[in-house]
Amino acid sequence: MGNREIGVGVIGYGLGGRVFHAPFVSAVPGLRLVSIMQRTGDVAAKAYPTVKIERTIEATLADKSVEVVVVSTPNETHFVLAKKALEAGKHVVIDKPFAGNSEDALELGRIAKTSGLLAIPFHNRRWDGDFLTLKKLLKEDAVGRLVTFESHFDRFRPMPREKTWKEAENPANGMLFDLGPHLVDQALALFGAPDAITASVRADRDQTAIEDAFDITVHYKGANGKGLLVHCRASYLACDNSPRFLLHGTKGSFKKHGLDPQESALEAGAKVPVLGSPQVWLQENESAWGKLTVAPVPSDPAMLVERQVKTEAGDYRGFYANVRDAVLGIAPPAVTAEDGYRVVKLLEMARESSTKGCTLKVAF
Repeated sequence: MGNREIGVGVIGYGLGGRVFHAPFVSAVPGLRLVSIMQRTGDVAAKAYPTVKIERTIEATLADKSVEVVVVSTPNETHFVLAKKALEAGKHVVIDKPFAGNSEDALELGRIAKTSGLLAIPFHNRRWDGDFLTLKKLLKEDAVGRLVTFESHFDRFRPMPREKTWKEAENPANGMLFDLGPHLVDQALALFGAPDAITASVRADRDQTAIEDAFDITVHYKGANGKGLLVHCRASYLACDNSPRFLLHGTKGSFKKHGLDPQESALEAGAKVPVLGSPQVWLQENESAWGKLTVAPVPSDPAMLVERQVKTEAGDYRGFYANVRDAVLGIAPPAVTAEDGYRVVKLLEMARESSTKGCTLKVAF
C-alpha cells in the first residue's frame, strides 16, 4: 500500500489551482494529477495535455481513480464543495480559508473523522522559506526570550479590482479571510493557542466592499509569567511594504523583508522539478536574506553585531508529500482539520474584537 499511486483531482483553475496546486501535486512522486475541473476555457488543457479536464464537480467526484480532491474555488464555496467530496468518499485538501465560518469548519472535521477521511487545510505558508528560517532561529534561541513577533502581508491596491469574486461583499471574502489564515496559522504553528486576542478589522480604501486591512494581536502569558505579543497585520494600502517578519527578544532582533519567491517564480513561468531529483527547486537571492542583530554582552547594549541569515529553501512540495504520506497512513497530517477550525475561529474572534472594541479571551 505504501507504494501505490494516489489520484488527485483539482477543482478550480484560477490562481490557486494554476500556481499552488497542480504544479506541486505533479511534482510529488506517489501522487498523480488525474483531473482538473475548469468549467470553461482551455488554459488547463494546454498546461496539462495528458490530464483529464472536467467541466463539472460531479464528474470529478464520480471518478473512482480520484482519491484526493483539492478545492481551489471562491471562498464562499469551500464548505459546500468539500462536504460533497467527503460525502463521496474522497479525502480533501481545502484552500484557505478552510471554511467561511467556524461552525462549518467543525462540521467538515466531524464528517472527515466519522468517515475515516482526511480534511486538510492548505496552509502552505508553513513551507515558506522565511518561516522555516525564523523557526530555526527561534529553536536556536538566536534572539533570546521572544517579546514581540510581527508578521506582515502587505499589498498596494488602492482601487478595487473589477470582475473578481475577491472584491465581492461576503463575510468569507476580504483580507481577513484571504491573507489572515496565513498569518494566524503561522502564529498558531509556532506558539500554540493564545490566551487572548485584540483586533482592528477595517475598510481603509476610499472605495471598497470588503475588509481591506487588519491588525490582530494575540496575547500569550508565557510559562515564566513574561508575556509574548504576536502581531499579524495586512493592508491593501502599503505602498512601501513593512518587514515580512520582525522579531524582538532579550538578546536581539531579526528582520526579514520580502515574500517567499515560489509564487512569483511560478507566475513567471518556472517549472517545479520532481521531488527527489537533483535539480534545486528554488533558493532565495542573497539580497533578500534577513538580518539578525544581537548584543553579545547584555551589559553593553551599544555593542551590536549584525549578520545576514541565509533563507532556508521554501518548498510547497513538502505539503503535498505529507498529504501523500497521510493518505497512505505512514505519517500524521502536518496540518489538521482542527488547525483549520482554530484559524477560522480566531478570525471570527478578531472581527468580534474589532466590532466591540475590546480584548477577548480565547477558548476553542
